[in-house]
Amino acid sequence: MQPDVTFIIAAYNAEGTILRAIESALAQREVGVEVIVADDRSTDSTAAVAASIADDRVTVVTLERNSGPGGARNAALAHAKGRWIAVLDSDDAVFPDRLASMIARAEKAGANAAVDNIEVIADGKTRGETMFPADHLAKIGEITLADFIASNLVFESTFNYGYMKPIFERRFIEENSLQYDETLRIGEDYIFLASILASGGKCVVEPSVGYAYHVRSGSISRVLELHHVVSMLDADRKFTGKFELDAGARAAQARRTRSLEQAKSFLSLVGHIKRRSIGGIVRVALSDPVALRHLSMPIAIRLRRLLPALQRPG
Repeated sequence: MQPDVTFIIAAYNAEGTILRAIESALAQREVGVEVIVADDRSTDSTAAVAASIADDRVTVVTLERNSGPGGARNAALAHAKGRWIAVLDSDDAVFPDRLASMIARAEKAGANAAVDNIEVIADGKTRGETMFPADHLAKIGEITLADFIASNLVFESTFNYGYMKPIFERRFIEENSLQYDETLRIGEDYIFLASILASGGKCVVEPSVGYAYHVRSGSISRVLELHHVVSMLDADRKFTGKFELDAGARAAQARRTRSLEQAKSFLSLVGHIKRRSIGGIVRVALSDPVALRHLSMPIAIRLRRLLPALQRPG
């Protein structure tokens, strides 16, 4: 019998957390579940741990080469049989009633995707804090493409809608030939959900907390680097070249592009500061003075101390 939902888990060197993720998916109530773990050529025992689960609802797929989260998710999607697809990171978990609530809400609204609230759990903790106020999500009801893009501005807030882990109709993404961008190592979830919305998909919001987001120190999703921003700008250019956006989405995209460009300038500036390059600092500051607003206090202090030192002769 066809499962109601397929959990796709992209896994790389996740031997310490993959069991928790899989077990939380299998513990879903009132829905039929299958779990596809795509091992992205881990160098630890991730694949072995996942394969050790004695449950025929779990399938482990090993990629031929390391392909990043987008490639691993695409590999998992190729094996999925569920009516709905649920994205689950290998170091996170889901609560038992999550999928029943989300599917019910989506099907009642005739939606192609759904998102819910998130519990943010710090490294080493067992409980955390809710990412979004419940009343805020309850008032939204539905996330449009313009809403989604406008929420994903760099340095504007600690969390945004891009952190949400959606469920989506497998039929819809197959009919629209949607796949994850395998060139991205960060922001691939954002582009995928944006593509669903740009393809005419409807995304509803379940305000209850169903997803447990475990924050690890050094996680790529929390450490933004210059090459990440460059890749995100390139992905956005491909996205806007592929889809025709309405006026609201175009306006939101313009704001997002500017925020990414400022982030690029800021991170370039930080790099010049670390390298003690006065010429590079001046060039960035003159080309994009708005980027200076993002300087945190420690970096601002370092910059003030660095400039006189660099100006001293030999």
